[in-house]
Amino acid sequence: MPAPIAEEQNRLDREALLDAAEKLFYERGIQAVGMDEVRAASGLPLKRIYRFFASKEDLVVAMLERRDRRWRGDLAAHVEQVRDPRERVLAIFDWLAAWFAQPGFRGCAWINVHGELGSSSEAVAAEVRSHKEAFHDQIALWVHATGVPVVEPVFLLAEGAIVTAGISGDPAPARHARAAVATLLEAP
Repeated sequence: MPAPIAEEQNRLDREALLDAAEKLFYERGIQAVGMDEVRAASGLPLKRIYRFFASKEDLVVAMLERRDRRWRGDLAAHVEQVRDPRERVLAIFDWLAAWFAQPGFRGCAWINVHGELGSSSEAVAAEVRSHKEAFHDQIALWVHATGVPVVEPVFLLAEGAIVTAGISGDPAPARHARAAVATLLEAP
């Protein structure tokens, strides 16, 4: 009988699996990537992969959950360095511009996954909604601190910039959205 795998090894293997899945799924899409490719990229046998996640759908949801924590955490770390509430809101768009300019940027992972699986997977659709609601709430917190009631326009400008940059491959939508938000924040 094989020795049980230590908790730390389980954690490391699960992270390696999620890293491999996220890279492949973000680069190529969910449906274009087979589980054999995930196995090869992670270095884990399929049997072990399916012990962590009973289905590809479960793997996708876990990947999105982890990406959400990291993505929103990175955004918050950037924005919360800024002290002035108005400049803090504008910093959202500075962070987006830097993200859009990264090599391999392919737009919003949640929108991409929703486009592929959202109509056929309630679990995926729920995770996408959860991310979008959390992003909205994060923006709302920063916008409310300015005292200007423009949460919805700021959120929609951020979302629109993400989608447009993902399609165009150009980081300019962040700059354009930032300028529009600056105008909104000056309104009486």
